[in-house]
Amino acid sequence: MKQGDFVWHELCTTDPVAAAAFYGKVVGWTIRPSGLPGIDYSLACLGDRQIAGIMTLPAAQMPPRPIWFGYIAVDDVDAKAKEIETAGGSIHKAPEDIPSIGRFAVVSDPQGAVFMLFKGAGEPPPPLGMMQTGSVGWNELHARDAPAIWPFYEETFGWSKDTAHDMGPMGVYQLFKGSGLPCGGMMTDTQSSPHPYWLYYFVVDDIDAGLERVKSNGGTVLFGPQEVPGGAWIINAQDPQGGNFALVGMRKG
Repeated sequence: MKQGDFVWHELCTTDPVAAAAFYGKVVGWTIRPSGLPGIDYSLACLGDRQIAGIMTLPAAQMPPRPIWFGYIAVDDVDAKAKEIETAGGSIHKAPEDIPSIGRFAVVSDPQGAVFMLFKGAGEPPPPLGMMQTGSVGWNELHARDAPAIWPFYEETFGWSKDTAHDMGPMGVYQLFKGSGLPCGGMMTDTQSSPHPYWLYYFVVDDIDAGLERVKSNGGTVLFGPQEVPGGAWIINAQDPQGGNFALVGMRKG
């Protein structure tokens, strides 16, 4: 686990049972109870590999809005949270231990996009292949002003810029690297959401089949299919409870 890597993803939702059934069918995950004491927390798995967590949206979060969180590895959660606050970000949940798992905090960047900081108690398994079906294949920031927020992430996590794609009237899509490999992108988005947010892409083996699974299981397709550089296709979607997510995969038809 290296500082700046995305190491976990988690859905907080109003109906975790229904959401687990939806993502199990759409992405192909097997859902299992975590066994963590005192918390109803489910694990989305590929075989024995844990991919993501699903839990009930905290009652304190009003209005209730399902959201996917990305956990970013850091060397020291407490120090990094203070650093983010000093840089103009916010701490939404102070650093706290998860017994036998690690330490985390909920923070946001200076423009308001929320994410998690995490320091694990042990070494995680090696990363999955970038386009392995069922994995989280991409992490995308929809910023209020992407060029303005880039220095924050560069300084906070040591990310470096990769290829930049000119999207015309939509501006520039900037890819970035974590541990030397592209792991996400960011763009300026002032239209689709009232606030900046992170969007996470789940890999499917056939984007058209994935789209149909979204619709047939009560989800809504918001955008796509759209081809992206490299030959893959994407859709942006919303689950039945209102959580935003995306799918990425090849087109077989």
